Amino acid sequence: MFCWALISLCFIAHYDVSSGQDRIEQSYGEWPASEGDQVILMCNYTTTDTSPYLFWYKQLPNRSPTFILNKYTFSEGTTEPEFKKRFSATLDSTSRSVPLTIQDVCVSDSAVYYCALK
Repeated sequence: MFCWALISLCFIAHYDVSSGQDRIEQSYGEWPASEGDQVILMCNYTTTDTSPYLFWYKQLPNRSPTFILNKYTFSEGTTEPEFKKRFSATLDSTSRSVPLTIQDVCVSDSAVYYCALK
């Protein structure tokens, strides 16, 4: 018997009002996965800032988004304790991406995931 987790992506971005050039790109869609799989959610960004802050959030139905982690160009960033074991991300300033990796996916991971840029 297989259990499935349904991972959905949306995007949210913090735009710099003065330049208007900052943006996040995520694919919309659903990623069915078997329980125990590894899932990688892509997030690409564009900014003129030389040291951007990138964030990942998880949102369950009818709930506010929950902070998962953040990454900085010159720092490791932080990950909320409840996500440390299975959720990780690496900020790649060359490819301008910050993919979120979810290890050992379980049904409770079914949610909408947001990438944000500050």
